[in-house]
Amino acid sequence: MRTFGVEEEFLIVDPDSGVPLPLAGELLRLHDPGVQIDGDALRLPTLSAELQQEQLEVITRPHSSLEALAAEIRAGRTYADSLARMAGARIAALGTSPLAVTPHATRTERYDSLQEKFALTAREQLTCGLHVHVSVDSDEEGVAILDRSRSWLPTLTALSSNSPFWNGTDSGYASFRTQAWNRWSSAGPTEVFGSASAYHSLVADLAGTGVVNSPDFDARLSANHPTVEVRVADVCLDSRDAVLIAALVRALVETGAREWESGLQPDRVPAAILRQGAWRASRSGVHAELLHPLTHRPDTAGTVVAAFLNHVRDALDDAGDTDFVADSLARISSQGTGATRQRQAVKRGDRLADVVADAIDGTHQALAGHLQDLAAVAG
Repeated sequence: MRTFGVEEEFLIVDPDSGVPLPLAGELLRLHDPGVQIDGDALRLPTLSAELQQEQLEVITRPHSSLEALAAEIRAGRTYADSLARMAGARIAALGTSPLAVTPHATRTERYDSLQEKFALTAREQLTCGLHVHVSVDSDEEGVAILDRSRSWLPTLTALSSNSPFWNGTDSGYASFRTQAWNRWSSAGPTEVFGSASAYHSLVADLAGTGVVNSPDFDARLSANHPTVEVRVADVCLDSRDAVLIAALVRALVETGAREWESGLQPDRVPAAILRQGAWRASRSGVHAELLHPLTHRPDTAGTVVAAFLNHVRDALDDAGDTDFVADSLARISSQGTGATRQRQAVKRGDRLADVVADAIDGTHQALAGHLQDLAAVAG
């Protein structure tokens, strides 16, 4: 069973005004990973700063089961929010801030360099994503998986879409985070690599340009772990959706590995076409047509999601994840994604601050039923 884990990026917000607050440094100071009770160290989540001080990243350990991953996602959100409360703030799972904000940069050598080099792109980059890591046996296997997964990634963007607002207005997109993120010079889909040596050669050539040190591909080999890292998802408002995306990514990775082992060649559709699929997913989420991953022609979101499920079903079956994934996809088909909920909140309250208040509730309210839902499916 491949292990998997997630990195969730959250906004730190004022619970009354909804405005993001530059408190990441304060929350990290409050975080004490060495705290002990009766001589036993607590297994606290890993927290990290991000590009802007209005963000906090929560990182899980690798897990083999959805149940264990769901439990740590729950613990991570609860723990991060407890730190935020100490500072008079809250944690909200929002891909972008609904209210206008001028971000405050995190001062490190790396982030200072990004701010200087990328100017307005970096200064405005206050976006929160969900990154999923899945274990691989080698770089060669990892690159083979990247080559065979790239056509399916836009569907994950659509299913996780949770960033309709930007700079105080409705952007018209379900995932405007995707649009903002793609302003980075190396962001987006890639061509087929064909081998690990070709992948590493391209990464080295990119570094040689003096523009980027680490590529922001939609999916890549992790520089620090023996994993494939998929980076196309918004942070999910509903924590159940975070578990769904993780399950789908693990199944996609396993499916790609099996295709490689069987000699099935990757789809060599140009990255320029894949970028159109990503744009459609960003624009409409699950509420309009997407590009079908097999034909690269417009089709209904329902048909595309069903095709994804069919593509990874064997891997889901072997992991015991099929029922949970199918039920979660049906829920999203009926209720929509975080972007849907955000737009519903502003219609009810007519203020963007109401969107943030509702998102604070949404970030945490589904957690209580997480394990029960998974246990019911497993049973």
